[in-house]
Amino acid sequence: MACLSPSQLKKFQEDGFLLLEGFLTEDECVAMQQRIGEIVAEMDVPLHCRTEFSTQEDEQLRNQGSTEYFLSSGDKIRFFFEKGVFDKKGNFLVPPEKSINKIGHALHAHDPVFRGVTHSPKVQALVRSVGLQMPVVVQSMYIFKQPHFGGEVSPHQDATFLYTEPLGRVLGVWIAMEDALLENGCLWFIPGSHTRGLSRRMIRAPAGTSFLGSEPAWDNNLFVPLPVRRGGLVLIHGEVVHKSEQNLSNHSRQAYTFHLMEAAAGTVWSPENWLQPTTELPFPPLYV
Repeated sequence: MACLSPSQLKKFQEDGFLLLEGFLTEDECVAMQQRIGEIVAEMDVPLHCRTEFSTQEDEQLRNQGSTEYFLSSGDKIRFFFEKGVFDKKGNFLVPPEKSINKIGHALHAHDPVFRGVTHSPKVQALVRSVGLQMPVVVQSMYIFKQPHFGGEVSPHQDATFLYTEPLGRVLGVWIAMEDALLENGCLWFIPGSHTRGLSRRMIRAPAGTSFLGSEPAWDNNLFVPLPVRRGGLVLIHGEVVHKSEQNLSNHSRQAYTFHLMEAAAGTVWSPENWLQPTTELPFPPLYV
């Protein structure tokens, strides 16, 4: 079982992130990549639903925050695309399988391969060792980071989009399906930044989404890179500041990631979050 040692837990609590090398085997990664290939091959996204994914604030509000396809994706498997892959009519300018930014947000619920990984005994053991008593899965994503133009992810805190009261109840689990290195857009973190509060929140309203607060101009010198070999897992505290650069290399940087919320002890999932549990898909308990 992949339980944290006391020293690993202490490091996670101090830094807000932790790398566990070799969490998944080569065969497990291959199986997940083969399954995602099948999902992509069966992809059928109508022209009017083809949404470019961005982490730049103005583009987020325009491209995701006002589109029903994105806002209603919490209990579905949906496809989001890189910038510049469509012509003015929404037709693909590159092969469709090379155009995808990510697939989200309920692979963990609807696909048996990803459900099996998410609820695997070793994931459950790991999360128990972090101290979560009643974790529920709130979302999942498969991220492609396409070669040559895979988009950057600007500095952010996950709790901006997945807000709870009290704070500190969201945990990200990020697993490298391929090597994530400096040249193809690995994660970067500001160690200890999870102790400094939340800079901004995305708020969902009937007219769309907006932000409360603003992202500081983070000093690039504060960030440290975290290269991860295939199969490595990164634990991410909901308030730690992290980012990734654009992928200009010849190699993709695929990853599977999901977020958990500690539902014990009176945790409140904000009704203003863009993503909400539904009658069809309440947030499923991890320990099942």
